[in-house]
Amino acid sequence: MNLPSLPSLRSSGLPTLRLLAVATLVALSTALWYLVSHQLRDESDIEWFSASPSCDLHRASCKVTLGERGFLELEATADGRIQALEPLPLTVAVEGIDASSVRVDLVGRDMDMGLHRFPLERQADGRFHGEGQVPICTEARMDWQARVVVETSDGRLGGRFDFTVERNTP
Repeated sequence: MNLPSLPSLRSSGLPTLRLLAVATLVALSTALWYLVSHQLRDESDIEWFSASPSCDLHRASCKVTLGERGFLELEATADGRIQALEPLPLTVAVEGIDASSVRVDLVGRDMDMGLHRFPLERQADGRFHGEGQVPICTEARMDWQARVVVETSDGRLGGRFDFTVERNTP
């Protein structure tokens, strides 16, 4: 009596099982990336203040008044205009509050470009200094926001500074 031959697991099920395992790993990695990204961007406890719309970081430093507490000033020192992929010296001056640390986050205003975080170091003159870099975008013109976050003993304060980067075309 001849029994019908059964397909071996090796020939039929293993490639499908491998494909399912890879798909599961990709899904888990994506979920983990979203979770970590959300945790890094948690800004729920930051009291935000916005710079004047007339502020132009390409030309001069910009100030934000932190309510009754004081102010912070951001200077992005570029040779000419702020450009993508060019080193961007960043200086933040804080007055009226005792800042334990300062960082600058660069985020796309209307397009998710990821989180680009640059911690600044306290200098002898009390200012905070570091270097950032605006990422490249496929668009010829990209609107960005520099978010300065100041850590204090009373909580976190932040200033928002809008600017635009235009790609040089040859």
